[in-house]
Amino acid sequence: MTPIEYIGPIPQKKKRKPVLGGWVILLMSGLFVSYFAWPTFADYVKIQQDVATVDKASMAIDYLIESESFGERLAGAALKRTQTPSTYDGAYYSIAYPMGDVPEGKGVGADVLVRAYRAVGIDLQQQVHEDMRDYFRLYPQLWGHKAPDTNIDHRRVPNLQRFFVRNGLEIPVTRVPSDYNFGDIVAWRLPDGETHIAVIVPGPGARRDERWVVHNQGAGTIWDNALLDHEIVGHYRYGK
Repeated sequence: MTPIEYIGPIPQKKKRKPVLGGWVILLMSGLFVSYFAWPTFADYVKIQQDVATVDKASMAIDYLIESESFGERLAGAALKRTQTPSTYDGAYYSIAYPMGDVPEGKGVGADVLVRAYRAVGIDLQQQVHEDMRDYFRLYPQLWGHKAPDTNIDHRRVPNLQRFFVRNGLEIPVTRVPSDYNFGDIVAWRLPDGETHIAVIVPGPGARRDERWVVHNQGAGTIWDNALLDHEIVGHYRYGK
């Protein structure tokens, strides 16, 4: 007998249904992930609830100013500035030289930096002036001055940036917070094109490994989680 050719679909074995339904497997997977991930998530939420307070600033200052690291002592001095009420004031003042200062409670971002450095033994007013006196043409020529001015030069961020490049350590700019050490200086370009400057400090409480800043951008001198809020245009390390 001649065999008949079968041209239909290949016969398939009937698949057995899984013992556990798909929804049961998904539920078990979710429980497994929750069991191991929940403690980490809960810790993260708890840490994020640590915010800047006067008490937390005092605790951070206490351990920073006793550090053997110059950068940490500078960070502590910057944090201490947050405990003095202040307003933003970019007005020109005639001040003493050296060790001159605008009226207490007034100033801009650069004044926060200058005051913090003075607390650790460095007078940026004098150091910037002496460098500008000898190399004036190497500094930004943005204000129409024909010679250095001890009243204002150290209060201008572009001058501070040039000084740090010439005399300190210019560090590559990144958007990775861990690349910034406590006591480092960061310069930003703000949306209006102006430059602004701040000191890198620890975060509050359990967030002490985070990179926060102390600066005055218009709201007085504050402790702020703002490192990546603007375009970073400078990263410097200057000091002993």
